[in-house]
Amino acid sequence: MLFDIDKTYGNMPTVVLVGRPNVGKSTLFNRLLRMRRAITDPTPGVTRDPVVKDTFIREKPLRLIDTGGFKLDHDRGAAGGANTLDSLVVEKTLETIKSADVIVLLLEAGVFTAEDEEFITLLRPYQKKLIVAVNKTEGGRRVGESFNLLSFGFEHIYFISAEHGDRIAELEDVIIGKSDFSGVVEALPPEKEPIRIAILGKPNTGKSTLSNRLTASESSLISDIPGTTRDVVEGAFIYKNRNFVLLDTAGIRRKSKVTENIEYYSVNRAIKTIDEADIVFLMIDAQEGLSDQDKKIAALASEKGRGIVMALNKWDVMPAAKNTFEAVRDRVRFLFGKMEYAPIIAVSAETGLGADKLLDTAIRLYGQLTKQIDTGPLNQALERWLEEYPPPHGPQTRFKVKYAVQVSKRPVKFVVFVSRIHAVTESYVSYLRNKMRKDLGFKEIPVEIEIRSSRISKNAGNSKAPL
Repeated sequence: MLFDIDKTYGNMPTVVLVGRPNVGKSTLFNRLLRMRRAITDPTPGVTRDPVVKDTFIREKPLRLIDTGGFKLDHDRGAAGGANTLDSLVVEKTLETIKSADVIVLLLEAGVFTAEDEEFITLLRPYQKKLIVAVNKTEGGRRVGESFNLLSFGFEHIYFISAEHGDRIAELEDVIIGKSDFSGVVEALPPEKEPIRIAILGKPNTGKSTLSNRLTASESSLISDIPGTTRDVVEGAFIYKNRNFVLLDTAGIRRKSKVTENIEYYSVNRAIKTIDEADIVFLMIDAQEGLSDQDKKIAALASEKGRGIVMALNKWDVMPAAKNTFEAVRDRVRFLFGKMEYAPIIAVSAETGLGADKLLDTAIRLYGQLTKQIDTGPLNQALERWLEEYPPPHGPQTRFKVKYAVQVSKRPVKFVVFVSRIHAVTESYVSYLRNKMRKDLGFKEIPVEIEIRSSRISKNAGNSKAPL
């Protein structure tokens, strides 16, 4: 069966990378993807939630999953804290294994532990779909002593170096050979692409709880320990016949409070999901109120032209007074200033309060983000706006607005051509932007306007001013 790498496919074989902490699973994950997707660090236990990414290996579509490390003492010791979190990680890894089509067990050359031995025992029921790879064997390092692993009954052992790329091609061939592509189907056409939503906010605002509720799964680990989510956890679901992809992210704190390399990479990865999303659900703790960090996240999403929904979470424990929501909403509007267009919704990730309204709003915003205004109707509207509020006529402030075009969707962007670009004030651009929102159907999303000179020559491409 031939596959087109420019198309999207569903029902792909699932390949899961497993092993104890710090054997190089995330490094191998990134190597197979040919991109940095999972966070890698020498600290054991960096990966907690399964990290999922669809990719092509040898021109074959696969779903690749990086998992948290298996720890032997995950269910021992005092209740709560790290032990509880380790238990959640191991439980999630074991659940992922059950649904896998191919399992790659990663071991470390010359280092065989009790955790490895117990994990091998747990994997015996899955022997037919198991591939055993010994990592960190660059230059033949510790290959001889690693052959002792054959005593566990493995038919083959593959020696690789995820960091250096040694014999990765051979491992890829084995993965493809064990995968069944007969059930792979071409996914939805571009016009029915999923709405991609990134959930962002400070730590412990309920992002993972909301993600699990909307996806009707336990994809994201939930814990009271701040920073539980590190990598981006991706989930998919259908609501009102619309496909959604949800990106659960690490909590974003101020730079001054980020002290570990792992959290630094987690925060940066969370911020980058804005580029991968159509809409951002900004989770705000309704009890704590708005923070400067919330404002920075919203401003960044707005700059990138993403739809923004402010979700006031934990509303189920807020006072039941009649005007509580109106008071909080007005406070948010006051503090956000220029983002009066963004919807504000009271939700409870714990109980499901407001979840339907949240998704209905996302569908509505997506409709605005993907709307295209033809040039004719756009310039007819522009004429009306100019009559209602003509440009200034002073010697230094005078300019003429010639015409406008919409140049992109998702994000929505317009280019307005004028006679004297430097005479155009930001207040006049704001007037045009507000008119576009109100009259053209973009009421709840960011709209970018770029001002260009109508006298610009074909070779003078820098006479423009985005506002």
